[in-house]
Amino acid sequence: MSARPAVAALGGGHGLAASLQALQLVTDRITAIVTVADDGGSSGRLREEFDILPPGDLRMALSALCDTSEWGLQWRDALQHRFAGGGPLGGHALGNLIIASLWDLLGDPIAGLDLVGRLLGARGRVLPMAGEPLQIEASVLGADPACPDEVTSVLGQVEVATTLGRVLSIRLNPDPPLPCREAVHAVLDADWVILGPGSWFTSVMPHLLVPDLRDALVHTSARRMLTLNMALNTGETQGFSASDHLEVLAAHAPDLHLDVVLVDPSVVRDRGDQLRDTAQALGAEVVFAQVADPERPGTHDSLRLAAAYRDVVE
Repeated sequence: MSARPAVAALGGGHGLAASLQALQLVTDRITAIVTVADDGGSSGRLREEFDILPPGDLRMALSALCDTSEWGLQWRDALQHRFAGGGPLGGHALGNLIIASLWDLLGDPIAGLDLVGRLLGARGRVLPMAGEPLQIEASVLGADPACPDEVTSVLGQVEVATTLGRVLSIRLNPDPPLPCREAVHAVLDADWVILGPGSWFTSVMPHLLVPDLRDALVHTSARRMLTLNMALNTGETQGFSASDHLEVLAAHAPDLHLDVVLVDPSVVRDRGDQLRDTAQALGAEVVFAQVADPERPGTHDSLRLAAAYRDVVE
């Protein structure tokens, strides 16, 4: 076990969960570093009412790392259970409420997440990317269809994720954010750092805007892998090619060097020559691997993604 690589996986939402499920088959030394800018749904309601980190993406990461015993899977399902109805509990995930309760009880977000991890028998640790809830602000071209050439500011994760315009850049409020020291140390101590997959501007890029975390990503001795999404030209990245994703990353973190860009060949136009050229400018090799889930278009298959991670890491 000691020979297995230490991996820090950065992202949020379903993309990070898919990556974590795959990584469990490669190593038992995993640290998930999760975005904390969500302001929608159950997370947004709890964040606004109690001024806490949005727990939803943290809950999903913990659930993805659960032990595969009957105990672990039952607790995973319990944490993921969402209350129905239009009452005060309607729409809340039980895990969000448990996490918020533990934070209130313990007064320490990291200790609360570690305790939920113990409950799940989690095969890894889950940490927030920052020590305070963050707000995403984006510069968007054509957010108002009536003014397609106008650049305006769009506030909030939900608003950025659903904008009708083209996202040009993002920033975080407050700036600079309070860093999570444990997350910084996890990146510095890793053998591999994996960015993505996930919503590009609202789950992946925000990590590069926390100065201490970005510096750790730049200076770590770990190798760095970027996992591209299975669906690139949708939502907040409408009109983006695979190469455009890398250019956005370089614009937000010009000093960041990559070693590997992992991508399913189905999402790359023509032969992928442009992607190779853009990746090479970042110091990276492009690795093409069949990682799509044939039963669920636009998503990763955990076993295929695990095989791709194993081949690259080993």
